[in-house]
Amino acid sequence: MISFTLNNNPIEVDADPSMPLLWALRDVLDMTGTKYGCGIAQCGACTVHMDGSPIRSCVMPLSAISGKKITTIEGLPKDASHPVQQAWLDNNVPQCGYCQSGQIMAAVALLESNPNPSDEAIDTAMQGNICRCGTYPRIKAAIKDAAAMQSGKQASQHAESPAQHFDFNLAKNVGDNA
Repeated sequence: MISFTLNNNPIEVDADPSMPLLWALRDVLDMTGTKYGCGIAQCGACTVHMDGSPIRSCVMPLSAISGKKITTIEGLPKDASHPVQQAWLDNNVPQCGYCQSGQIMAAVALLESNPNPSDEAIDTAMQGNICRCGTYPRIKAAIKDAAAMQSGKQASQHAESPAQHFDFNLAKNVGDNA
């Protein structure tokens, strides 16, 4: 039995301690917002936070998270009120949506550690989070806008689009069979 905190709730998981956290989330706990992309910690689709730092859940064994605080995409506000979620919508970042939970979790961790990141800091923090649709310019713009929102500055304005209706907590609908 592995005990840890998941999205601010104490939890125990009865699974093989060598099972990757990703599979415990998806298969044992039915939390499919965190995605499987590569299984070798190279794409970032499975990014979650452990004690506030981004990690690749596809290679993190359950034994390593005992007593830790884990936050997944489902741990962010369901109403998309977090500045990163709002900036994602304002910048029309989601295209296919598959990588978005990992991208968002990496961006949230970046802004928690560096509330006003430079372009270089954004590139460094987001390195390894692959977006096959190539929305990198929108991702960077969204991170800058989220930083501005958090600091109380005016974020850039963007036209409304259907992407504004993307539900980050229902991201499991995209690629659920993957």
